[in-house]
Amino acid sequence: PDLGRRTTHNAEAHSDWPQPGQRMLSSALRQTSRALARAPPLPALGALGGARGMALSAYVTISTGIEVDRELKRIVDEVIIPGTGVAPELFWRGFAEIVIELGPRNRAELDVRDRLQKQIDAWHVERRGQPHQHKEYRAFLEQIGYILESTSDKPVQITTEHVDTEIATLAGPQLVCPVDNARFIVNAANARWGSLLDALYGTDVVPGPRGGGYSAERGAAVFTEAHKTLDKIFPLASGVKWESIHGLCVDFEGELCCATRPGCNTPVFLLDPNYFVAFRGDKDAPTSLLLRNHGLHVELCVDRAHPVGKTHKAGVYDIQVESALTAICDAEDSACPVDAADKIITYLNWNGLMTGELSVPMEKGGKSFTRHMEPDRTWTSVEADKQGTEYTLPGRALLLCRNVGLHMYTDVVRMEDDGSSTPEHFLDAAITALAATKDMRGPNKGRNSRTGSIYIVKPKMHAPDEVALVSLLFSKLERLLSLPQNTIKMGVMDEERRCTVNLPEMMRQAEKRLVFINTGFLDRTGDEIHTSMEAGPVLPKADLKKAIWNQAYELANVATGLAAGMLGRGQIGKGMWAAPDNMAQMMREKIAHLQAGASCAWVPSPTAATLHALHYHQLSVRSIQDHMINSTGKTTAEVLDKLIELPLLVGKLTADEVQNELENNSQALLGYVSRWVGQGVGCSKVNDIHHVALMEDRATLRINAQHIANWMHHGVTDEIMVLETMRRMATLVDSQNASDSKYHPMAPGFNGPEWKAALELVFGGRNAPNGYTEFTLTKWRKIRKAISVC
Repeated sequence: PDLGRRTTHNAEAHSDWPQPGQRMLSSALRQTSRALARAPPLPALGALGGARGMALSAYVTISTGIEVDRELKRIVDEVIIPGTGVAPELFWRGFAEIVIELGPRNRAELDVRDRLQKQIDAWHVERRGQPHQHKEYRAFLEQIGYILESTSDKPVQITTEHVDTEIATLAGPQLVCPVDNARFIVNAANARWGSLLDALYGTDVVPGPRGGGYSAERGAAVFTEAHKTLDKIFPLASGVKWESIHGLCVDFEGELCCATRPGCNTPVFLLDPNYFVAFRGDKDAPTSLLLRNHGLHVELCVDRAHPVGKTHKAGVYDIQVESALTAICDAEDSACPVDAADKIITYLNWNGLMTGELSVPMEKGGKSFTRHMEPDRTWTSVEADKQGTEYTLPGRALLLCRNVGLHMYTDVVRMEDDGSSTPEHFLDAAITALAATKDMRGPNKGRNSRTGSIYIVKPKMHAPDEVALVSLLFSKLERLLSLPQNTIKMGVMDEERRCTVNLPEMMRQAEKRLVFINTGFLDRTGDEIHTSMEAGPVLPKADLKKAIWNQAYELANVATGLAAGMLGRGQIGKGMWAAPDNMAQMMREKIAHLQAGASCAWVPSPTAATLHALHYHQLSVRSIQDHMINSTGKTTAEVLDKLIELPLLVGKLTADEVQNELENNSQALLGYVSRWVGQGVGCSKVNDIHHVALMEDRATLRINAQHIANWMHHGVTDEIMVLETMRRMATLVDSQNASDSKYHPMAPGFNGPEWKAALELVFGGRNAPNGYTEFTLTKWRKIRKAISVC
């Protein structure tokens, strides 16, 4: 049965699964197909709820032709709408009108995607075995409307207004976290500030053993590293080092005084007095000293009676670093809501973030407590024109919400006549904006955005017309919610090949809303493989990152954004650091994102945000961007030929090289899918084949599935080799998860939803729309939940 959120667009792509290339199925694969057909009978899943209760769900008609899940509507009416100033009846009626009006246009955009992919596939098939003709290829892409001409004689210019400084002018880390996990998302919101001492003590940035109880020796090493950091960022006059400071106070002129020995009457000052901006406590014995560099703050916390403060000459017991300026609350790649119950959790968490009331029970060290969202922080200013006044900084990150892409459909809202699903991103945008109006009005006003904006990041958009559709959707929601025009700001993720080659025109369609563009190598690579599926076998994954198109892509995104006036209006971002346990390596390498001109870059944890923040003290991103604005030769138009360069394999790999690549891809795929389908975990640390923990989400899954499908389609490997490798890797993944009581083993039966989902992703990958994995994951996750009910 079709159990996923499929539309005709999606169902057609899987109608003849499995179909590896044009070859006949091996007998081993035919046996696997028969095993899939022998799956246990299941209850009808259209009526099943989510992970919490799995109660039968009913629908209620909200307007002519549209019905919505009854429980979701109740939660929205009773929990989310109160305090918004919006009447429930008006909200649902207006939303239904949007679905009816814009639904056909959404379908048309997906049809364009399918048409273009079929044309590109046919072009490559017709020329198989011939040398690739790059000029002819570009002309073809222009002819079919894949590469578009500019719609204006004027260059695109972003004019977005009322943007918070965390997005418009400041450069710093950006945390990405699944919004369907309350504990994770509260931690992410509170990651605006982080302890440098804890980050150093608990990671490999400071060498040496980290396990067991507190080590005084390691504590001393941490302070040594922290002092070196302060020497680089906030140097003292006369070459004095922070490790020699015995006391801290504020003089009558508001300068920070640092004593080099007890009772010192000739203090040392900061090399630049403007670093010091505020304090808390008495001037003679401050409890907090606030420093600022490149717009970011560092707080020295002082208490000689504190257990840690007793060990420090000046009584410093912690160094708080302003860390994640912004956080993306992710309802897409790192989350996994598949039904109404899951969506309710997602929306309630976002609502709690907007009211500032989201909290979560925690246990640590055998003690139970509740973690709340942090309040703002206040000091006394020492700045010349503000001396003695309050100096207040946000206690939590500025929050954006990433909705799902245009290709996802949900039966949470469906057509009344035939029960067909509707675009899920319509519902996401409506509830995201509805809950966020509480940040615009009433007692919670300005707790998130101080400029009265709502920030929604849109993934996986392919073309300017798709951006125009989303902009129209936002306009209609603003009218429905009585918000000023352009209140809802848009982030456009440059992670699809057609988006990359048309980025300036994508930006033009959101020129009054755009606040964020970024590069996402992982999804972008997955789409690169799928788009060129019929062109030939692609490079090994490690070489794809060095490919001509990728180098041009990373440069063009920044250059195009700067040329369009993003400076002072929005963020230009770079991708995720995927190895959360390798912080020393991150500190060596991730500074490259700043050097490339990015104003934010993704990190996988609050600890990573605190450490990555130090990079923004070392370099002035604004200075780098100012220099880059005057450079030439890197914008989308200037590097277009490089952007469409095919990443094809040249020569022949050895058998060992093929096997190693296949094992790595299979193990990573199975490690992620087994948790997504089996436990509903959309983003987590997954051990790779070498037992190194890596952050995995659907983007990495997309690459792995598409890479195997491509090599299998072009004969680099075959079905038997793939199936045998996947069986061995499944056994390895099972052993890596042996201590997890909630884990569902794949071996030895190889008949569970987790295993079948993995097979479908690989053997059906060539025909999956744009190589997306969501349809398969959603279908088999629903089956796993149904089995649990049975």
